[in-house]
Amino acid sequence: MKDSDSPVRSAALLGLAFDAQDGQTRITRGKNFFLVGGSQETHCLMQETAIKINEHLERRGKRLEDVSIRELREICAEVRRQIEGD
Repeated sequence: MKDSDSPVRSAALLGLAFDAQDGQTRITRGKNFFLVGGSQETHCLMQETAIKINEHLERRGKRLEDVSIRELREICAEVRRQIEGD
């Protein structure tokens, strides 16, 4: 199989939250994430998490589709510690 025939890898983060009680529908899209729902606080937390995950990936010189599940878990744990420490 030629390189041009190999499938293009892609990946995205999906965030769903169901705690909104104000009737608002919140949607945020980024280059590799899609966030839907949640209260204002929850949605902001999802946004911050997605942005920080991308910052970690950039510092490592990687794209979401290039990291293993294990590495993504490590990044998520770092981000969680970072956010909880704020």
